[in-house]
Amino acid sequence: MKLHTRALSVTCLAAAAALLAACGSTGSKAPMFSQDSLPDAIKVPGGNKVVLETVGVGEITYECRDKANAPGQTEWVFVGPKAALNDRSGKQIGTYFGPPATWASNDGSAITGTQVAVSPAGAGNIPFQLVKANPATGNGAMTGVTYIQRVALKGGVAPAAACTATNKGERQIVQYQADYIFWKAM
Repeated sequence: MKLHTRALSVTCLAAAAALLAACGSTGSKAPMFSQDSLPDAIKVPGGNKVVLETVGVGEITYECRDKANAPGQTEWVFVGPKAALNDRSGKQIGTYFGPPATWASNDGSAITGTQVAVSPAGAGNIPFQLVKANPATGNGAMTGVTYIQRVALKGGVAPAAACTATNKGERQIVQYQADYIFWKAM
């Protein structure tokens, strides 16, 4: 009985090792980002492909100011972002800051862009966004980027605190996270 159990264990271990080796040798990667579930307004036009996926983790600053074209009324106004751009493994590969909105790679290349569209991303989250990239400065990861999408949003909306005439000029910082997907023309 002991011999049979030992032989069975060795056979199972060999089968498990073979299965693991087969899984590791397929050369498959995690699937690339898909736009399928995104609102149409922020989908990147055909003829472009994903070249970089990042996770932006940081903060957005808002300031209590007079409402435009509404004398005597105040509101929280977006001042700018400041975030680390991390690759999917969590390593920082760049930064995002503004104004103007700027995505900078650690390799020295950077881009700014013009907002094309936004779409709601759920209560408590800043909206999805599609940005048309301007030509990059420097040579590197940002060279040739045509579009940037902001997706997978968490937080970042204007503060819930009151914005009144008494606290005009006050700044508040809110935390947020978003995936920034970079596209280039094929």
